[in-house]
Amino acid sequence: QFRRERTKTMQKFIYRLTMCRSKGYIQKQYGKSFWKSFREHSDAVFRQVAAELPDIGDSIFSFNYAYAPSYVAWYRSMRQLGLDAGQADDLMWKMNEKMLLSVPKPFLHMAGKSYLNSFRKKAKQHLQRQGKPGFSEYDWLIDYRDIDANSFEIDIRRCGFITVAKKYGVEGMLPGICSVDYMVSYYMGNGFSRTKTLGDGDECCNCHYELTGKCPLRAPEGMK
Repeated sequence: QFRRERTKTMQKFIYRLTMCRSKGYIQKQYGKSFWKSFREHSDAVFRQVAAELPDIGDSIFSFNYAYAPSYVAWYRSMRQLGLDAGQADDLMWKMNEKMLLSVPKPFLHMAGKSYLNSFRKKAKQHLQRQGKPGFSEYDWLIDYRDIDANSFEIDIRRCGFITVAKKYGVEGMLPGICSVDYMVSYYMGNGFSRTKTLGDGDECCNCHYELTGKCPLRAPEGMK
């Protein structure tokens, strides 16, 4: 019960902070009337999705999963209010950037290394959980490989965001939200690359991470 409440608190924090940080930008780009309608529609969808989505337990992807209700709410609202797919992708990207840059860059660099180190330590446990009863259908299925002291790789075979997108009929937000991985790595000072993405129809997301490395702000041409 405590974990469930913690998840709900994180979902609300992500949603509210991002909306607050994005308000001025959205009003400037699309007007105050659009913002008002966007906020009202997003609030309603967020409450519904957050109440319905099951908890995925003590997963290494639980923080990622906490974004799911917000992504559904924002993308559905954007499209309903008349934004085309490209505009919605761009605005989703910008909202993620606004939220991420709420944290000063020196702290982002520390957080990036801490997150990847924690992921490495918990990866083996996640692999063991994958084959056991009770593993959520909304959780991520992965293969994991240690490369060296600075780098590791994961192949994502099933992505929780895709599962959620299909449930709520917002598959159009893929592969746009996948490109956020590059943004996060860029600002956190981590190395990141991949040549395949589930959201673009490939059989996996073949992700290469480096605790200390370089990453472009946006996905290279042809990649998500």
